[in-house]
Amino acid sequence: MLQKGMTKVEIEKDLEGKGDFVKIDHLKRFLEQDIAFETKKFVYFKLAEIYEKKGMFNDAGKIYENISMLSTSFSEKIQDYVKGAELYIKGGFFNRADESIKKAFSQANLAQKADIYIAIKNFYKRQAEVYERELRRSHAVKIYEKLLTMKISESEKQEIKDKLINLYEKLGRIKEYYALRK
Repeated sequence: MLQKGMTKVEIEKDLEGKGDFVKIDHLKRFLEQDIAFETKKFVYFKLAEIYEKKGMFNDAGKIYENISMLSTSFSEKIQDYVKGAELYIKGGFFNRADESIKKAFSQANLAQKADIYIAIKNFYKRQAEVYERELRRSHAVKIYEKLLTMKISESEKQEIKDKLINLYEKLGRIKEYYALRK
């Protein structure tokens, strides 16, 4: 069992060989203790890693938001908020992703904001492509529709519209299909 004062190596060794849900339980209980700042951050990273591996993207995103509160530099905070947004996007929690992005923007300068926006746009695109490969077309449609509301170039808009037309046709969404073709 994890106890106050343990080092990172000792924590790793204690978790070794345990199932993921047992690890989650041990780590959550450990976080309830009064532990050192750096140890707490390490435990949050371990917890987020397990959640992400298990496909529990909403929980992993929440953990990254917690990590960002422990981060001391603005760049670390931004990185943690963006990672949280990426996980929310993977899980389909677009409103939570938007909240995380706003928090990242609040910590960023103009150049960083542009980088964040590009990264988020790319996360959305990659996730839509994953959904298309997995034949989860309605999920891909939601992401492409979300992308159309973002500030993107005309060529990107046309590319997304072409993909949406194809997906609408395959999903039998004739009304949307004809509306977009016009």
